[in-house]
Amino acid sequence: MRIVFMGTPDFAVPSLKALYDKGYDICSVVAQPDRPKGRGNKLAAPPVKAAALEMGLEVHQPQKIKSPEFVKFLTDIKPDIIIVVAFGQLLSKEILDIPAFGCINVHASLLPRLRGAAPINWSIINGDEVTGITTMYMDIGLDTGDMLARKEVRIGKDTNAKELHDELSIAGAEVLLKTIEDILSGCSIRTKQNNEEATYAPILTKDMGKIDWSWDCKKIYDLIRGTYPWPGAFSYYNDKMFKIYTSKPVDAERLNTDWGKIIEVNTDSIVISCGKGFLSISEIQFENQKRMKVEDYLRGHSIENNIFIG
Repeated sequence: MRIVFMGTPDFAVPSLKALYDKGYDICSVVAQPDRPKGRGNKLAAPPVKAAALEMGLEVHQPQKIKSPEFVKFLTDIKPDIIIVVAFGQLLSKEILDIPAFGCINVHASLLPRLRGAAPINWSIINGDEVTGITTMYMDIGLDTGDMLARKEVRIGKDTNAKELHDELSIAGAEVLLKTIEDILSGCSIRTKQNNEEATYAPILTKDMGKIDWSWDCKKIYDLIRGTYPWPGAFSYYNDKMFKIYTSKPVDAERLNTDWGKIIEVNTDSIVISCGKGFLSISEIQFENQKRMKVEDYLRGHSIENNIFIG
């Protein structure tokens, strides 16, 4: 089976490696173009490209995958199947129709829930306890194709988006191998999605990390976990933005009318009132400063008690 693999970020690397280790014929790897990265804005290869080159695989990085030149390239190499894992560009119907076994996508949710660009983050932000991996045949819709295989993954109460990303990337590779084996053996089963049950996970933006202290403490804690490491949950103290990295919710029965108020400054934590409950913060980062534990920050800075933040 001749495979074209399309993927770009870290999430896709375990799937590529699993195919390679199983000895599948990966005739081409397609990734997004190199992008500027870091303080020096030097061009950096995406993780899939770097991994593919280490494996000795051919890599292509079209600016636009729908261009006539690249469509011709795909047609000429005659792949039996195209595997797509977090590639970052939409495939045209012309491309979807090229491989005999179709185009298979590895998606990081239990479809039809959380279709879209950021299912890992939104599963945590929404307070879900279970998510997973779904493989599906691709069509021209946004994650709307027929499902092939699924695997559930539980979300720990303290799991952040980075940790869940890593766990799901491994699970995605496992489900992908099973999907291909089922296709080759002729025992794969296509299941249509129930569109009435669909929810969406839009791409994250920087401002989505801003904390609304009128929320209950669990919802704020989920936002902090779900936006880690990017864009990060943040608030303002004396008009200075700070990010919150490590915290824990402190439930309370009563609703707070003074939400967003610093009610306690300890040697190693800051406690802030929420719409319901409290949030105890133990690791922060102010603008233009290093990320540090609250106890270290308080050695050189002061944080006033009984004032409001936001």
